[in-house]
Amino acid sequence: MYMELKNMCRTQVHLINNLHQGFPKFKMWLLGHCHPKVVRAGSLQMATISTNNRFLHDELVQCAKTLTSKMPGDLSVCFFVNSGSEANDLALRLARNYTKRQDIITLDHAYHGHLTAVMEVSPYKFNQPGGEPKPHYVHVAPCPDVYRGKFTDKDHPGANMAGIYSAPIVEACKQLQAQGKGVAAFIAESLQSCGGQIIPPPGYFQAVYDAVHAAGGVTIADEVQVGFGRVGTHYWAFETQEVVPDIVTVAKPMGNGHPVGAVVTTPAIADAFYATGVAYFNTYGGNPVSCAIANAVMRVIEEESLQENARIVGEYLLKKCHELSVEFKIIGDVRGLGLFIGVELVKNRETREPDTKSAHWIVNRMKTLHKLLVSSDGPNDNVIKLKPPMCFNKENAGEFLQAFRECLSMLVKQGSDSSFMVGAADVRSTSTMFESRQRLIKSV
Repeated sequence: MYMELKNMCRTQVHLINNLHQGFPKFKMWLLGHCHPKVVRAGSLQMATISTNNRFLHDELVQCAKTLTSKMPGDLSVCFFVNSGSEANDLALRLARNYTKRQDIITLDHAYHGHLTAVMEVSPYKFNQPGGEPKPHYVHVAPCPDVYRGKFTDKDHPGANMAGIYSAPIVEACKQLQAQGKGVAAFIAESLQSCGGQIIPPPGYFQAVYDAVHAAGGVTIADEVQVGFGRVGTHYWAFETQEVVPDIVTVAKPMGNGHPVGAVVTTPAIADAFYATGVAYFNTYGGNPVSCAIANAVMRVIEEESLQENARIVGEYLLKKCHELSVEFKIIGDVRGLGLFIGVELVKNRETREPDTKSAHWIVNRMKTLHKLLVSSDGPNDNVIKLKPPMCFNKENAGEFLQAFRECLSMLVKQGSDSSFMVGAADVRSTSTMFESRQRLIKSV
């Protein structure tokens, strides 16, 4: 037992060292592991005072000011929580209270957290074996995946994919109105992650938001995984679709791994919530330590121009992955914005049959041989997803690309030999050419 624990600790230290170097994925560590300014902010505040949010303090007020200053429109009221699950749970509560309705529209393959209310609107969870049945007041619309979704660009060449994918939501809104129910809210990740790194077609969210508002509902943008400049061109991913939600939820990267989150909404929705007389209180939500850390994270994003870095490096990485797709037919699609990229693997480009086995093999080989952490996701678990820390630079990208190319080359060399695929976990014997490689360390 002692040796097992000792080896486990060594493995964890090794993985943490890799995280410090900026290797994918680990979206929680937006700035890279243990950024000194974040560590210092949390340590100093912890040594000063940490209390609940019944008591105002400068860090809480500053965090709310900074966060709302990044939001467009009337998004100016903050509720602080501890996680993305809590944020989405509160968002649903705000929406239902404001509209006095219950029905929610969500997207297929969506994941919004682990609490009961958000599990109910997460097909990624309730569609799994053993999952709870979908409630009658939850309505699932197709995920706007133009490559592998219900409606594809292959089946509808040159068509208005935003119109095609928004049509089921428009129809759902009409049916709920005809039934006298109406819509409480539409909730969606601005870029769906667990669904396979999905980039909605331009104009999709505008069409959906218009339909939901016409039915008396509000719109919730889940930015838990994609916010804070990750997309490069904008601070929030929903801005890439030129829409303004009624409620925005944030968490994971907000604390660079520390548990902190927030719900940002309009005064009208907040006032309606206040008018119920049921006070909202969260013991640790908005505590001084969490807010000090969140403030440090947002300062570092600005000071180190990490949003611009995400744009530049993301464009470079996307371009190079597209170049790999020309060379390797196993790559069916490459998509992404900033440092949010998906590489979908297929057995056949014409049929787009997913190659799940190869995706799993690559993930394992990248970890075992190349010491790089990537993962796979999507309905068929065949999408290699990249969400590295925003300090990820072109040198880091180059090392990833070299390793990824080696994996793809080995797949081509070995073909679909199942014995090779199963037995390739131990690849140390083939690592000679990579052992002398210098570790690329990102200074922070």
